Amino acid sequence: MPEHPTIKTLLLAILSVASLCPSMSTSAPDPEDRHYNKIGFFDVHVCNWPNQPQFLMPLLSTTRYDDIEKVDVFYPDGRQLAAFNLSRFRILETKDAPEKHVFINQLSLPDDAVEGWYSARIMLKNGEVYTASDYVVLSRLGRANGQNPAHEEILPSPPEKLSWDPVPGARFYQVFIRDQWEDDKLIYTSKLLPEPFLQLPPGLIKEGGYYSWIIHARDINEDIKLGDFNSGSLSTPVTFSVSE
Repeated sequence: MPEHPTIKTLLLAILSVASLCPSMSTSAPDPEDRHYNKIGFFDVHVCNWPNQPQFLMPLLSTTRYDDIEKVDVFYPDGRQLAAFNLSRFRILETKDAPEKHVFINQLSLPDDAVEGWYSARIMLKNGEVYTASDYVVLSRLGRANGQNPAHEEILPSPPEKLSWDPVPGARFYQVFIRDQWEDDKLIYTSKLLPEPFLQLPPGLIKEGGYYSWIIHARDINEDIKLGDFNSGSLSTPVTFSVSE
């Protein structure tokens, strides 16, 4: 069997899909929502991912990426937390909409981090300055366990669904499935799931196949105060195969 999928590969899938959810919204933002300004959408996630300490992931989604000179992130008391690395971004293309860049930074959770309104100051090349804010609760969302099929399980036939134990505090889940015989290719990304199971599309999992799957859990979805979500976690990858 091929080498076990790396966490790095799977995390890139989350960065390029799950973290872009706020910028996929087609509805107009609430005028009272402080995450938005004329430049785009700002959010901060508290992340619990495998094989690394808990960290903060601020992001900025914008169509005006060429106009941006600098983005700084601040603690609730006004101290600077970090400056965005503008070389790290994902491109988001949607039909009948301008291209967006989503700038993503990973920051170790500082010892002096506090709960409250974290802010971004966005400076444009023409000197204009815009701000946006996200309320951050320093909670830790557990990672999903109890996967069925279990790790390295060999099934006699393709399963009809994937399931796992509920994660305390999680209200939504998203599942990513990769084909190990196809160089770890991402073959399926679920919608947000309110329950800890995924009903698989017919024909997705095939006899003789070898697959990995990972679960992204989140505490909320599209909250006017906490953003797209506040706390999120990733499960460790689980693989299973199907007999021919």
